[in-house]
This record gives sequence, structure tokens and C-alpha cells, in this order.
Amino acid sequence: MTNLPHSDEGRIPLPSVSGSVTLLERLKALHPQSIDLSLGRIERLLAALDHPERRLPPVVHVAGTNGKGSLIAFVRAIAEALGKRVHVYTSPHLVNFHERILLAGPDGGAPITEDRLVDCLARAEAANSGELITLFEITTAAAFLAFAESQADSLLLETGLGGRLDATNVVEKPLATSITPISIDHVSFLGNTLAAIAAEKAGILKPGVPCIVGRQEAEALRVIEARAEEIGAPLHVFGRDFDVFDQHRRLIFQTASRLIDLPLPRLNGRHQIDNAGAAIATASVAFGDALTIDSLERGLTHAEWPARLERLGEGALHQYVGEGTEIWLDGGHNAAGGQAIAHALAEFDERVPRAVHLIWGMMETKDAHAFIAPFRGLVERVYTVPIPEEANAFSAEALAEIAASEGFDVTPASGVAHALMQSRAALGRPGRVLICGSLYLAGHVLKLHGN
Repeated sequence: MTNLPHSDEGRIPLPSVSGSVTLLERLKALHPQSIDLSLGRIERLLAALDHPERRLPPVVHVAGTNGKGSLIAFVRAIAEALGKRVHVYTSPHLVNFHERILLAGPDGGAPITEDRLVDCLARAEAANSGELITLFEITTAAAFLAFAESQADSLLLETGLGGRLDATNVVEKPLATSITPISIDHVSFLGNTLAAIAAEKAGILKPGVPCIVGRQEAEALRVIEARAEEIGAPLHVFGRDFDVFDQHRRLIFQTASRLIDLPLPRLNGRHQIDNAGAAIATASVAFGDALTIDSLERGLTHAEWPARLERLGEGALHQYVGEGTEIWLDGGHNAAGGQAIAHALAEFDERVPRAVHLIWGMMETKDAHAFIAPFRGLVERVYTVPIPEEANAFSAEALAEIAASEGFDVTPASGVAHALMQSRAALGRPGRVLICGSLYLAGHVLKLHGN
């Protein structure tokens, strides 16, 4: 298996084309960098493919630092509860590249098939004629081919990195855009201030196209509002035009003219209430009068988004923990992600107190200190692990030094199974184990567990 990094992290198992040659491996070689933000190359390729981006179903384009996938999961579930056929494009993936491209069907969306994926990639490769292009750009073009040639009512389109120069930002007139919470991440590509990063994310705004803006820091919101005023994009802003909150274990969504009482979302964590609220606002703009209370209820309670505070059901990893011990998994990997996970752990402990152990692996491109700090006082012990097959991952020993410097009791381990066994011996009672810090690690864990 070859790992081809892009955007927030990801793993790309390569489908075979002929013998030992792999199509994605060839495409990877078309550019020396995995990330090179620009629109010129993909615009050239899309023109050579007869502009599939102009033949897409109505598009909801989503940017942001955290919560993009969760918002899309909620909107997709709401739309499918309405009986709508929905394509979805997200990145990165956890286990298999096919997860990135979901094609609508009569019974809901499903990952693109191997044959269809290879066909679309091969056509994009032929049209590209060996020109310089990144892997993400050419696979986005291939995805647009698949979406344009399959019937659907809408396409939920997630940016890969940033927004302004992201390969997905070629749709001239989406139905709506949405910007989820913005925080510091990918500073080498997007800038090292919240304002700079917000300017890149706000690049998806289009004249006359409504944008739903999730909860934002004031600095980020000012940038989004300024860009919206400049180009004439109407905004629907969290805390101003809509609000959402937990009241007596129910989700309350509120606008100036309406209050809706709904069940709490299926996805765990208080941050998912905010994501659900932004999704409801997005669905309200996208689907208008077709939206029903039933579709909202079913959407919130049926949305699926793996490795986001996911409690792992029975599987291979449970052999390494004591009876009654919970195993949780989250792929969050930046400071805001760490804060959200830590808040959720605190809420879990309020409801059902248990000793908590953390199993932590992380990529060296991430701010490990900022991620782990919010867990101080919440966990008994941290076990650090390497991430298999990832040359740019922290070693268990290096992460252990970081955790120790932040005041944690820490033990390096050779891998996830080893860490779980050490945790079992130290707990001596049913506990709560959270595996976190990287989507690379999350994908590895899901494979180990049998998902």
C-alpha cells in the first residue's frame, strides 16, 4: 500500500490497472508535490474533458477547518430522508480511496465502484496528456466526471485544502456554500493567522449565492463578512441569523421567525450540536419548502461519520481490553479538534464517570503540544504510538516527551494493540480508552478492528 498525503491527512490504497502498475501511482508522479494550490491546472484539464463541472447537479460547497465532514454527513442524511439522491465528495478518507466519491442511488449513496473509478481516472489521465498536475486535482476531475454522468438531485462538495485555490473551487454558481468553524491549521499553505486562513476559506463565496457561516471567532467572521459584502454574497450567520443549543437533552434550532425542537444528533460531542445547527441552516437554504420536521429528525439521528468520537462496536481490538471497557476513536488532529474531543470526554465523565486512557499518534506536521494540552486533568495516562507506514509520523518516544512536558503520565508503546494491553493492565477495572490524534491512525485502527 502506498500513502499519498493530501489536505488534512489521508490514505490511498491504489487500485490495480495492469500487472504491478497502478493508475494512481502513475498519477502521483505527474507532480513533484502532493499539494500545490492553483486553479489553472484543473481548469485546463476540465476543459479537455468537456467541462464536467458545468454538468453537475446543484452543488453545496463546504469549506472550513473543522466540522466539514460532519456537516456534510448531516445534510446528506436530511436530504436522503427527503427522498433526494445525493452525490458526496469528501477528503481525506480513512481506509479506502473509494470512500471519497459517493454516488447517489435509489437506496442512498454508495462509494464509487473499482471499475468506475479506474475508468474515470484513466479518462482524466488521457485528457491530461502528461501535463503537470497534482493527484488531488486529477482525482477531483475524475470525480466530477462520475458525478456529471450519474443522476442526482444535489452534490455535497467538500474542499480539500483552503478554498480560494482549492481544486473544487471551479463551480461557478453553486446552489449554496457553507463555512464551518475556522481555526489555525495548515499554516504553511494558508497563512499563520486566523484572518489569513479565513480569507482562503472565504474564497468559495460567489456573488448572489447564499453562504451559511458556522460558529466563528470574531477575527475570522470579520474577514468572511468583508468578502461577502465585496462580492454580494448573502450570509446566514451562526448566532445572528440562526442559533442552536441543547435544552433538556433536546436540540433547539432557532431563527427570528421559527423555533424547532429536535432530538440530539447521533454524532457525539457538544461540537456536533453546532455542526447540526449549521447543517439545518444549510438544508433550509438548499431544499427550501421541501424540508420537513421528519426529515430533520431522521437526518440528525441517522447521520454517519466514522472516526469522529465513534465508539467502536465489537471487533478485533476488544480482545486487548478488559470486559466493559469502552474503545473510542477520533481522527481530530489540530488544536480545535483536541479541545472539542476533550470537552466531549468531560461530558461523558459527568454522565458515566470512568477512568480515561488516551492512545495517541500524530503526524509531525501537526502541533502536538496544542492538541494534547486540553486533555490535562481528564486522563489518567497517555500511551503514545507510531503510525504504521508513515515516515512523517512522530515516533512514540518523541510524542511521549511532548506529553510528559505537558504534565501527563505517559508510556510509549510499539503499536495500538500493545498500548491497549498496557492500558488493560494499568486500569484493572472497566475504563474508557480513546484512540486519537490522526486520521492516518484512525484508518489504521479501523482496519485492525475489522471495519
